Amino acid sequence: MDVRSWILLVGWLVGWWLLWRVPLVGEGRDGRRRAGRDLGSGGSIGGDDRTMLPSTVALGCSVIVPARNEETSLQNLLESLRRQRVRADEVIVVDDQSDDDTARIAEACPGVQLVSGTPVPAGWTGKAWACHQGVQRSSGDVFVFLDADVVLAPDALEVILDARRDRGGLVSVQPFHLMRRAYERLSALFNVLGTMGVGSASPGRGGSARGAFGPVLATGRTEYDLIGGHRSVRGDIVEDIALARCYRSAGFPVHAFGGGEIVSFRMYPDGLGQLVEGWSKNFATGASSVAPLRLFLIGFWLTCVLVSVQSVIEALVGTSSLGWFQLVATYALFAFQIGAMLRQLGNFGSLTAAMYPGPVGIFLVVFAASVYLTLFRRRVRWRGRSVSLSGARRWSQAAVRTDE
Repeated sequence: MDVRSWILLVGWLVGWWLLWRVPLVGEGRDGRRRAGRDLGSGGSIGGDDRTMLPSTVALGCSVIVPARNEETSLQNLLESLRRQRVRADEVIVVDDQSDDDTARIAEACPGVQLVSGTPVPAGWTGKAWACHQGVQRSSGDVFVFLDADVVLAPDALEVILDARRDRGGLVSVQPFHLMRRAYERLSALFNVLGTMGVGSASPGRGGSARGAFGPVLATGRTEYDLIGGHRSVRGDIVEDIALARCYRSAGFPVHAFGGGEIVSFRMYPDGLGQLVEGWSKNFATGASSVAPLRLFLIGFWLTCVLVSVQSVIEALVGTSSLGWFQLVATYALFAFQIGAMLRQLGNFGSLTAAMYPGPVGIFLVVFAASVYLTLFRRRVRWRGRSVSLSGARRWSQAAVRTDE
């Protein structure tokens, strides 16, 4: 083999270290596994009240759902919460000034406390402000923050609460990504790189992580108050990573798990524009929070993936110095690896892995847009809001000085 082939092989091995196996929340509990597709058929858990399991109440647990323009997703989450084997003591939905039917849906759901959010103050992001308002109205000793597009299997809340009790600190869960349309699979590389960056999927980590997954966060009120709550990350676009940093700085453990068959979501159901807007608003910012060595290794692996694509292109135009066997073997190795990673993260399918140059191309375009928005324009847009990163940075620095 030539030098390029050896470098690609090393990069391929590095990829396995970065994302070897996603630890699943509640792994090892009897009766935990269920058919994952039941979570997401049509995007919701179906059935009527006859399917409801006997329930107990998790006293002292407050579920807080920040929701802005979530009329297409919120109902599915609230139905799944209603069918939990162990229910929260209270479910609080904070309507973050939606201009759709989000508030009406929450208000119509029995047992849900609707909080009408107030305008976002200067220096806050919308999600951090919504979560903060939910906490102010809560009475629980344990908080479970859920994004509105999450769907839970009947034992999921019990499993999440058990994990928080056993691990302490901050416990986060990345839901299994369920997709129904072809464009949604273009999120493939973002899912892989995001999981690599958090760090919990490397060998021997056991879920211990540097970062956190924002869709599901569980923590005790005591730890939350000690790190300053969402006030300490009020200006951070990627508030989950910022929260994890605060917990680690205060000496509390941070764990990140995959949702497997009990926690799922459909991330960007409203079209390719939503997907591009969602990933471009935070990916470059999130990358800057990854540990330097891990960031270097992720960059090295990604470069090797790009070179494998480049080699195929060179072969097609007749400029490659590699033999066809080496080209095919290299491409097959990376396709197999990416497929093994994606199977742990969502229903991306084997075809997505086999055609990985497509998601790679989308990643490059969106990441370039994210760098431009983050470093040059200093402004991002999400859910109809424009957020200034310059103002966010000033408030974040002030929060750090206050905490110190």
